[in-house]
Amino acid sequence: MSTADKPGCAQTEHVAEYALSALPAHETPAFAAHVEWCAECRAELASLRPIVDAFVDWPADVVRAPSPLWARLAERIGGAPEPSELRWVAEPAWKQVAPGIEVKLLATDDATARVSMLVRLAPGAEYPGHSHAAVEELHLLDGELWIDDRKLDPGDYNRAEPGTSDARVWSETGCTCVLITSFRDVLR
Repeated sequence: MSTADKPGCAQTEHVAEYALSALPAHETPAFAAHVEWCAECRAELASLRPIVDAFVDWPADVVRAPSPLWARLAERIGGAPEPSELRWVAEPAWKQVAPGIEVKLLATDDATARVSMLVRLAPGAEYPGHSHAAVEELHLLDGELWIDDRKLDPGDYNRAEPGTSDARVWSETGCTCVLITSFRDVLR
């Protein structure tokens, strides 16, 4: 059976890499966001967590392959460097930033004043009106979100241009979204 013929999420095959912090750094935030809304990948991650957590207490020399194996592997694939010690990288924590609003910071770029994060609004929560200092991109993962008079449903994308404003952002049901925006936005 080919991968295209298999039912379920095609991303599930990457859950083990994610659990071991072995995904490339530039792919990790997007995959973390995917896991937040994909029930199949969340279940796979939950089944792997006890196994990965069990490795934390093992000595590094048991978890890491011996140097001769890495040398043979490097020779076969053309000079791969020996990996550093295996270490568990904790997922960022959710932080409450206002009543009913939690964020999980994924990345910041001080040079461009950009921030990528997961945002979770509780049912009835409202984000303050604000003006956009730069492009804001929002992808709704679950729930529903209202931006002024526009209702977003799961899978919807919203792009706001610099200089535009949102007078009211709220959720009647609660929601989770990926938000990429400027930390120079002006709150009203």
